Amino acid sequence: MHIGMGLICGSKIKDMLDAGFDFTVFLADWHSWINNKLGGNMDNIRLCGEYFKHCFEGLGIESQRVNYVWASELARDISYWEKVVRIGKSASIQRVWRALPIMGRSMDTSDMESASILYPCMQAADIFQLKLDVACAGIDQRKAHMLARDSADKLGMKKPTCVHTHLLMALSEPEPKTEGQFDENIEMDREIRSKMSKSIPGKCVFVHDTPEEIKKKIGNAFCPPKDVKSNPMLEMAKYAIFPMANKLELDRPAKYGGPLTFENYETLEVAYSKGEIHPLDMKNSIADALTTILKGVREHFTRHPDPLKRMMEIEITR
Repeated sequence: MHIGMGLICGSKIKDMLDAGFDFTVFLADWHSWINNKLGGNMDNIRLCGEYFKHCFEGLGIESQRVNYVWASELARDISYWEKVVRIGKSASIQRVWRALPIMGRSMDTSDMESASILYPCMQAADIFQLKLDVACAGIDQRKAHMLARDSADKLGMKKPTCVHTHLLMALSEPEPKTEGQFDENIEMDREIRSKMSKSIPGKCVFVHDTPEEIKKKIGNAFCPPKDVKSNPMLEMAKYAIFPMANKLELDRPAKYGGPLTFENYETLEVAYSKGEIHPLDMKNSIADALTTILKGVREHFTRHPDPLKRMMEIEITR
């Protein structure tokens, strides 16, 4: 689990719990199997799901406050598959195909396994089977959610409200546009293309990383001076650190201006855009903040080392 899921999605889970929602964390083992995650090995996929539970626990989302449901639990019910078929029958093949980027595949992919076409219909059926009022996921999942909303109108089912979280940038410089398209919207295509991915360890921060690993990864991260538009460090501050810590402390020598405390992202962005903060100082403050925020995860896995140990033994694949 990288910090895009752990801190951005995690903070939204906390917000919704605090607002009084009954929150279900959906462990999509069948979907991961279709998408060939972890080599398509179901034992490894289920181990990953258990590891995710421990990560959320370490992030302060206690297991007694949320419901965990496996996709395989839904798959045992014939009424679930009836919903999958009904959704498929209510939508054109082109409409379903447009939702396939939820699997991390571009819209013009032609060598995809035929089982993949089930994926968006299953995601929509998940919402109805779980009787959700609100579906919450990353913004890259919105087309599957729109498929569910469209299907609800046609099939007379409850239309879900949808909440979408930001996709955190990878630590590297955003890559120029390459082959393939993930979204018709240029800005959204760029966001999906440059998002943090657990399959590229050097370009992401895992929630269980040691302080040394965090410092090394952040130290090597892309952080152009004065640039607040395509800067992974500013993104991390805005979407991961301020929502969790409500401030960012900048510790620097007196000869360079001394320490600063930013109470909100807006003042940080202005200061950085004016060149008042050196990229190295920004990186150091981000690394320190992440180290503090993720302390609970490290302590949790110190007490419960087996899930992380077993997870680290698995080869991570896209």
